[in-house]
Amino acid sequence: MKDITSVYELALAAIEEKTSLGEYCLSIVSDAQLDYDEIYNGNGAWKLLPAFDHPESPFGCLVSGTGLTHKNSALNRQMMHINANDKLTDSMVMYQWGVEGGFPEEGKIGAQPEWFYKGSGAFLKGHGDTLEIPAYGNDGGEEPEIAGIYIIDKEGKPWRVGFATGNEFSDHVMEKKNYLYLAPSKLRQCSIGPELVVTNDFESYTGTVSVRRGSEILWSSPVHTGQDNMAHSLENLEYHHFKYAGHRLPMQAHVHFFGADAFSFGKGVILEDGDVMQVEWQGMGRALKNTLRIIKEEEKLVKINSFS
Repeated sequence: MKDITSVYELALAAIEEKTSLGEYCLSIVSDAQLDYDEIYNGNGAWKLLPAFDHPESPFGCLVSGTGLTHKNSALNRQMMHINANDKLTDSMVMYQWGVEGGFPEEGKIGAQPEWFYKGSGAFLKGHGDTLEIPAYGNDGGEEPEIAGIYIIDKEGKPWRVGFATGNEFSDHVMEKKNYLYLAPSKLRQCSIGPELVVTNDFESYTGTVSVRRGSEILWSSPVHTGQDNMAHSLENLEYHHFKYAGHRLPMQAHVHFFGADAFSFGKGVILEDGDVMQVEWQGMGRALKNTLRIIKEEEKLVKINSFS
């Protein structure tokens, strides 16, 4: 039996054994037992890591996402960037492209969605971790999503490992300044977990997102995702991510967020230090909880060294 120490290694071993991930897990299960309630609640010696990453190097994991997949998200972006001369912003135009061409016929290539880079695996956090607003950030807020989990095999073929609850934490104030700031507004920590769900079902998911301040619920909303609620099919989103050869490097890990249809910033809620963000999807395991931390030091220049 192989000594498996990560989900990444587990997935590669299942590929090598030419078996399903679920069957392979059952074939190597041990007799050891842990108290999941204790670990989930943060009361034990064990700690939950992100549901998936590259165990050897954060550079081996690409974290990315697709925006403008849900109408409410596109409308929030529309309200951020609309001006007196605009009937539709570029955000709404791109969303409409998805509505019209995001579900292509079998064997056809559909409309290209928006794509953004979140960072390397170093940006990934797990259940119970803090998500930070850095000194150079303008804001930070939850985005309740489901993330697709992928691995590239030795031949450069992408495999979907499963899905995980995600908080695609972003800087919405920075993005609101100008839509061209979307790219740096996404370069923030994010979280996935606590569980990875091995399934091919991405039809429809209903959940709840909430923000707790102290003992009170500051804000809460139902959320919906899955391709029945989106402007693109899963197949179309996956094609437009993995069509790039650079996204099919052997042994590469991928975490890809699929968008949201509700988040507190869209309702005018400003999060504060210590607020607890919670995302829960029916059928995706237990809720993902993260505490907001605001780095209160001043922004400092990074000194660049030179060889000359």
